[in-house]
Amino acid sequence: MVIDTANILSVSEINRNFSKAIRKVDEAGHVIIFKNNKPRYLLSDIERHPLFELSDDEKIDVVAARILGRHKAAFMELAK
Repeated sequence: MVIDTANILSVSEINRNFSKAIRKVDEAGHVIIFKNNKPRYLLSDIERHPLFELSDDEKIDVVAARILGRHKAAFMELAK
């Protein structure tokens, strides 16, 4: 992932000035929020975020794949 340094804010900066973060999101579509000097969160404009361009069926597929991936061992045990 390529991160534009103009769209980076820290958690403490967000806490001090949330309106600044909103302005940046309005300009760029998203802001990467760093915690402990590592990218941790994404603040995004819903209308511009690619996830919200998916159909409802595609969103269900994404969520199902995420759940299956996280709990694969439990599902494999249940399948026995």
